[in-house]
Amino acid sequence: MEAASQAEITAEIREIAAQQWRTGEPQPRLDYPPYRSSTLRHPKNPLVLVDPEELERQAPCFGPQDVDALDADLTAGHPGEPIGERIIVAGRLLDGSGRPVAGQLVEIWQANAGGRYRHQRDQHPAPLDPNFTGAGRCLTGPDGSYRFLTVKPGPYPWRNHHNAWRPAHIHFSLFGTAFTQRLVTQMYFPGDPLFDLDPIFQSVVDPGARQRLIAGYDHDLTEPQYATGYRWDIVLSGSRRTWTET
Repeated sequence: MEAASQAEITAEIREIAAQQWRTGEPQPRLDYPPYRSSTLRHPKNPLVLVDPEELERQAPCFGPQDVDALDADLTAGHPGEPIGERIIVAGRLLDGSGRPVAGQLVEIWQANAGGRYRHQRDQHPAPLDPNFTGAGRCLTGPDGSYRFLTVKPGPYPWRNHHNAWRPAHIHFSLFGTAFTQRLVTQMYFPGDPLFDLDPIFQSVVDPGARQRLIAGYDHDLTEPQYATGYRWDIVLSGSRRTWTET
């Protein structure tokens, strides 16, 4: 079957948006036709109840003895400096009432400045950066804060449709007190021209919820002669909760 064109995908996105009259739908639609593989990935049968005693309920690691401060610096640990725009990404992890959620494991992974992941399945012809692996982690502080030093990722092609490109983004993974509480989401950058064309971003059909996925430039977080700063808070519950993939 011939891949759909970007114009066809964009038309599908606009048709769904025109039919969207409800509000308060902050989570992505599990079946979102412009996102072609979503039809293969969402459950079509009733969920199966499982005895929680039979599940592994311990998360991989918790506590400062397992997470080093340098784990949050994605520019460190290599012979040289990574290529690209150095950025600081910081924010707070909050519950639905705005209270900080402390001591939580936050993991990130991302493409490099050329838009390529250090992963064997990513074979598109963009350069790999020998000084950038694209993964980091930290624990939230008493005020729910997190902070990463990294480089701004580039957009990259994917195979959803002809000439499909993903907006620049960083993946976030959040752990609660057990592995079964893990949440995964994505953070985007302001002003990206690919937003309207991307079916993953647009699968969050509520415009307000989509806007909460976009970090804000923060000049106070920016460090002179060193790195620009972006601030992005993550809300775990309530009417303004952050979109999650799982």
